Amino acid sequence: MSLQVVHAGPEHLEALAPLFDGYRQFYKQASDVNAARAFLGARLQREESVIFLALESARGLGFTQLYPSFSSVSMRRLWILNDLFVSPEARGKGVGEALLARAAEFARDSGAVGLQLETATDNFPAQRLYERCGWKRETDFYTYVLEV
Repeated sequence: MSLQVVHAGPEHLEALAPLFDGYRQFYKQASDVNAARAFLGARLQREESVIFLALESARGLGFTQLYPSFSSVSMRRLWILNDLFVSPEARGKGVGEALLARAAEFARDSGAVGLQLETATDNFPAQRLYERCGWKRETDFYTYVLEV
């Protein structure tokens, strides 16, 4: 496999939209490729997120989307790795690892204190991937959510 990971721009929306739609379906959302395209297009146009796209011969295999945040304690940039998805046919071929490595490289290059992510407690394949790539499970803090 000749895998390439690129910093995605608007020109990559056609490859990204079906992957993002697949990601949302994984989390039990209805398929809507047009809404996926519009959502990602807005993030890219407004520079509200950073997206890395894994490609093989211009075919999208997976993506990760980072949102900017800050650490008040360290007074530095922090990136939230909000989304990571690899198409089912590309799983087990190093795509997830390549996307995580590119995200980490980007975080280092941007002077960030680090990357942070959350995953479902029953998403064991993702947990194994993160831990294999050097991510550490947080045990000192709880996550709370307030729906409004």
